[in-house]
Amino acid sequence: MKRASLKTTLLRWIDSSSVPADTSDRIDWLRVIPFIGLHLMCLGVIWVGVSPIAVAVAVGLYGVRMFAITAFYHRYFGHRAFQTSRPVQLIFAALASSAAQRGPLWWASHHRAHHRHADTEEDAHSPDRRGFWWSHAGWFLSRANFPIRWRLVRDFERFPELRFLDRFDVLMPALLGLGLFGMGEVLAAVAPHWGTSGAQLLIWGFFVSTVVLYHATFCINSLAHRVGSRRYETRDASRNNALLALLTLGEGWHNNHHHYPASARQGFRWWELDLTYWGLRLLAVFGIVWKLRPVPAQIVDERGERATRLRRLREQELSR
Repeated sequence: MKRASLKTTLLRWIDSSSVPADTSDRIDWLRVIPFIGLHLMCLGVIWVGVSPIAVAVAVGLYGVRMFAITAFYHRYFGHRAFQTSRPVQLIFAALASSAAQRGPLWWASHHRAHHRHADTEEDAHSPDRRGFWWSHAGWFLSRANFPIRWRLVRDFERFPELRFLDRFDVLMPALLGLGLFGMGEVLAAVAPHWGTSGAQLLIWGFFVSTVVLYHATFCINSLAHRVGSRRYETRDASRNNALLALLTLGEGWHNNHHHYPASARQGFRWWELDLTYWGLRLLAVFGIVWKLRPVPAQIVDERGERATRLRRLREQELSR
């Protein structure tokens, strides 16, 4: 590889604005390298070993960053389901960005596009149209889906700090990795009986935690449009899946969400565990967020009854 092309490639990994526009669905293999590298680094557990501290950090960072993704990237930036202050908006955007799922504007713009065209030819990650693996991971590795869809996020584009996070979307993951390594080295020095190290916390706290977080999130695009139950007759193939809801803090109630995307709550029934919503309720108690959009009773009941009526009509037609 020539020096110029190598320099250009490395620049694209660091500064996402340097990637030229491309409308093709081809996989950008040079940009796939970091994605594959994240997975391969998980094999480092063979050499660094395991400790209770490392596992606790991995689980904790999974939960905290999953909440930042589901509550803020999705329900706030994607759907404006509640309100918050500009500083809190930035804090949670930075925290979600550390999960290495690109920046808030990219994430929200593509999610809004998904809701506009769910399970049609224009949906970037419909498993019905392009298959499981494309909807799970292929779509965001393609050249066409790398840029931000600016026209869909004009409401947040005006914040320069959010544009900065999107442009340098490797910054927060890199800072998290460096912080974990530094913390591990300090613990190795001051509390060697805990059996951890900088390399161990880096592998478990960043790489393992991030990769598990990746695939739990990706399953909402792939499995939640194929596996589960359908309470509502939406125009897409979205489904409710209790296991995915548990893994993603409530995102698995996907048919509910496509039925009424504006709500801060996706578990419509009392027994549908939605930990993200209850986390938002807790933040609301302290005035950190406010005006959480509820699910109107008629949305839960009337359209559910309409779906039941439609199903009964179909059964009657089949029995004739």
